[in-house]
Amino acid sequence: MLNYFEKIYLQDTLSFYNLVEKNLSKKKRMFIVTANPEIFCYGEKIKNVNKLLLDKNTTIIADGISLKKSANILGYAVEERITGVDLAIKLLDICNQNNYKLCLLGAKEEVLNKLIQVIKKDYPKIKLGTCMNGYVENKDEFFEKIKKEKPDVCLVALGMPLQEELIYKHLNDFNKGIFVGVGGSFDVMSGVKKRAPKMFQKLNIEWLYRIVVEPKRIKRFYQNNVKFIFKIKKLKRNVK
Repeated sequence: MLNYFEKIYLQDTLSFYNLVEKNLSKKKRMFIVTANPEIFCYGEKIKNVNKLLLDKNTTIIADGISLKKSANILGYAVEERITGVDLAIKLLDICNQNNYKLCLLGAKEEVLNKLIQVIKKDYPKIKLGTCMNGYVENKDEFFEKIKKEKPDVCLVALGMPLQEELIYKHLNDFNKGIFVGVGGSFDVMSGVKKRAPKMFQKLNIEWLYRIVVEPKRIKRFYQNNVKFIFKIKKLKRNVK
């Protein structure tokens, strides 16, 4: 698992956004994994997830605060967490400013349609390519379609690790474009779900807000965050 931490982007959010913009302007390809402890755990269990995390062409950012803290415990100086939803919103801004083409895969049909309406209203200069809900049976068809469209940005909201595996499977079909798995971000960006208030975001306790709103999340949070921190502390002791 230490190999995954070695690949996490260390600098602050602004520096990362500048890197993304630079790659877009130079028409470079970039696959971004918005990582939380869950994806690292999948990497230890699933061969293909391990492969994509360690690929030299994969950029990993610390989405979850527990992943940032774990990195710090292990001696990796990650400056800030960079959330998937913040990155997705920033990418919409960049696309709008530069008339870039955007393709979307994920969420329920009604959520996707609401997001498309938000984009058309608030980001009118974006060129919308293929947009497909996440419940279609053949998700590979989406990538077959956008291969011809050559999008500048492709956001995939299917949840981990499906979104990452799917992007990675088709990545070599593209010479340019920013590809990101953004989890439940479409629900927030469309307005279907409310994001945690600014205070929760600033204090890095969005997880607490989500548990209060959806108590069923507490088991998943414990499994993927609390237990993960203990695992990391044990790993640090063994490394010593």
